[in-house]
Amino acid sequence: MHKPPKCIMICQHSSCQAAGSEKVLFAFQVGNLPPNTIVMSTGCQGQCSSGPTVRILPEETWYCRVKVTDIPAIVEEHLKQGKPIKDKFNPRIHQFDFDDT
Repeated sequence: MHKPPKCIMICQHSSCQAAGSEKVLFAFQVGNLPPNTIVMSTGCQGQCSSGPTVRILPEETWYCRVKVTDIPAIVEEHLKQGKPIKDKFNPRIHQFDFDDT
């Protein structure tokens, strides 16, 4: 069965850029990503107070306040092992995803 590509969308709107989203985008672009992974910049994703915002499709995982130092864990644990990094979840979007049950 063919798996859809993973798409990493990094906001490049002004407030996210002020918080370092250009460096986050570049770190994903040069990262050791698994095959079938696309990295793209986006305009505003509506989460200006919690940027840089990183959204991963198709599963709709939203990370907030992402720093370059967070990217190795996101790549290894989330993209390669399928285990999202819950402490980077955007709580406005993942408000019910914090329990381990």
